[in-house]
Amino acid sequence: MPIKKRITIKQVASEASVSTQTVSRVINNRPDVAPETRQRVEEVVERLGYHPSALARSLIQQHSYTLGVVTAGLKYIGPSRTLNGIAQQTEAMGYSLLLKELPRFDANDFEPLLQSLLARQVDGVIWAVPQIGANRYWLKEHVPHLPIPIMFLTMEPQPGISIVSIDNYQGGRLATKHLLEQGYRRIGHISGPLDWWEARERKRAWENTLLEAGLPVEECQSVEGNWSSSSSDRAFRQLLDQFPGLDAVFVGNDQMALSVYAIASARGIRIPQDLGVVGFDGIPESAYYWPALTTIDQNQHELGCNAISELVYMIETSEHGKKEVEPRVIILQPELIIRESSPRRPI
Repeated sequence: MPIKKRITIKQVASEASVSTQTVSRVINNRPDVAPETRQRVEEVVERLGYHPSALARSLIQQHSYTLGVVTAGLKYIGPSRTLNGIAQQTEAMGYSLLLKELPRFDANDFEPLLQSLLARQVDGVIWAVPQIGANRYWLKEHVPHLPIPIMFLTMEPQPGISIVSIDNYQGGRLATKHLLEQGYRRIGHISGPLDWWEARERKRAWENTLLEAGLPVEECQSVEGNWSSSSSDRAFRQLLDQFPGLDAVFVGNDQMALSVYAIASARGIRIPQDLGVVGFDGIPESAYYWPALTTIDQNQHELGCNAISELVYMIETSEHGKKEVEPRVIILQPELIIRESSPRRPI
């Protein structure tokens, strides 16, 4: 017996000639829907046999002054710095925090997790898990009819989704352009894992900046790591072997740059005289590498603070359905911090 295909909220919206947000408001019994529109949507829901998910059936909660945050990988520097900013700003704005940590970055069993947060009557959710592979497949169908605001961090901008992110592409351009300005021409790249959106953006910026400068970009000029120092050990050795004459390297994060330093020292490669190095992240320890590391500071603490400020604005402006707030995308700009690892002249 063939399986009947599930009716989606998009089909209901199309059939009723309304937006998915309007269908969501009808499903959640919100007051800001004209009576004739409500009747038309309800008739389409009945005729198509649409059965919303448990998330869509959740009723608007009373104001609890509690925010949910979903994160992963707190043993890593980036997520922990972001969570620190989230926690600090949450307290400053008079809210409390309910934390849920996913077992891995690419986990996508989201519905039970969000339902658990809704059961605790959170006023809004920060989704502080990086965009990796297909772990955002559920956004378009489910986010429009969530009964509370949800804010995403570190992901590619999408219509109808509220996002606070760092401009990783601009960071990659700053790093590569700086190396070009110092006179380096054979510039390699050690990327993070390329199923991560951030890693792809940084690599894309490196490649485009070289091409704009009239320099060739070949496959041998880049290798992939996984953000860890141990992965960069293998990656940098491979890069040295396959890209002879390498005179500079843009490393996808500061932790991987640490292995570049170790291998360069072991092989008698002087930094920056023989090899310019630029990292990414701006971790506090980068100032104490020897020589001190030039890096792109992306200020993940500020990222967390901004996400909470924007989420609270959405909650308090909408007043749980009395006024709809349009989703916004906020892109924070990174900063190039020039230290001793890249200039060919004393700074």
